[in-house]
Amino acid sequence: MFGTDGVRGVANADLTAELALALGRAVARTIPATGFLVGRDTRRSGPLLQAAFSSGIATEGADVVDVGVIPTPGLAFLSANSALPAAMVSASHNDFPDNGIKLFGIDGKKLSVATEEQIEKEWNSILADPDRPPIRPTGYGVGRIDTNTDMVGGYQEHLLSTQNGRSLDGIHIVLDCANGAASDVAPFVLKELGATLTVIGCEPDGTNINDGCGSTDPTRLAELVVSSSADIGLALDGDADRLVAVDAEGSVVDGDALLAMFALDLAERGKLSGNTVVVTVMTNLGFKLAMAERGIVVKETPVGDRHVLAALDADGLALGGEQSGHVVFRQLATTGDGILTGLCLCDLLVRKGVSLREHASGVVKRIPQVLVNVPVATSAGLQDAAKVWESVAKIEADLGDSGRVLVRASGTEPLIRIMVESTSQVQAEDAAHKLRLVVKECLDG
Repeated sequence: MFGTDGVRGVANADLTAELALALGRAVARTIPATGFLVGRDTRRSGPLLQAAFSSGIATEGADVVDVGVIPTPGLAFLSANSALPAAMVSASHNDFPDNGIKLFGIDGKKLSVATEEQIEKEWNSILADPDRPPIRPTGYGVGRIDTNTDMVGGYQEHLLSTQNGRSLDGIHIVLDCANGAASDVAPFVLKELGATLTVIGCEPDGTNINDGCGSTDPTRLAELVVSSSADIGLALDGDADRLVAVDAEGSVVDGDALLAMFALDLAERGKLSGNTVVVTVMTNLGFKLAMAERGIVVKETPVGDRHVLAALDADGLALGGEQSGHVVFRQLATTGDGILTGLCLCDLLVRKGVSLREHASGVVKRIPQVLVNVPVATSAGLQDAAKVWESVAKIEADLGDSGRVLVRASGTEPLIRIMVESTSQVQAEDAAHKLRLVVKECLDG
């Protein structure tokens, strides 16, 4: 039931109130704590699932503080700051009918796979027999559910403190909050730091999250940056744990380029621990070549900012991230934080006195990379789909040392993700197309 980022599916179909209630009970039984924090993004189904999950926690005798709408990294910060486990009701960048629940431990970090497996075992047991022991508490033993939406202020203050008194005066930012969880927090923080701000995607109605806006579709943002002669555009996703940027000419700057700029900046200032940056297998080969040219070590992990964080902590490193825009500044956060990434990017440009286009263009020379998402009936059979892997092996042989292929099941959606890199754009596109047809044949029949 757990994917790369918690539990996720169509709200009220794949993820029902009954399932959320049972999950809350399983979490309370597995994670020893007297209290939990629960937050959500702006989806219409959020209050429904949040209430059910919180009820499950309280049923088992633990208290819940409902912090309301809050970015995922904001909830992670509050979790670590108060030493309480937390649950975020969100499907991140997915379309609005989807929803999900991601879990954090008392350290503000996403749970380990082993802990998720324990929760899932207990969850299945409760679903099979809701009344099995232990007996639920009654009277004073029942958990309380309280609301404290003012807690988000602590996260806002944390974001402001990361800039160490520096200002963003003189920079014109177009901000797209994806009609999501950052719709109040991000504009407040940027204005407090003195930026000139034009805001879009900050009018959530419960159904418009990620709808033609945000990091998954920065088209409107790019147009507005150009038409308003702004310096930069910042696009968050629905729960604000990722960010992509747009330069003054409307070109998108993805997570690879952002991570490269941050790595070089930290290295120049002697703050890149271990002279190493952590990335995932999706990172463009051009990034790795650019870092090698500058003597920076690249450490690679599976997809997911949880894996990035684990690698950072294992070696005491400072910076890691994903092409999708998850960037982890480990000394400042326990997870990817889109707002923090935007602040650090704008601060970097102000300190250096350069434009985003000028700075990003010379950092990474991208190798042609083609990404294809293939909707399938089920991704469960990918590992045993011999024809798919035979095709992958043949294409890899054709590419030789000039490219690579990655085929994997999405951990958040019913998709197979195909990535092909080659020094030839045409060759990459042709290979990705062939693989898409084979995947559809094998897994969508």
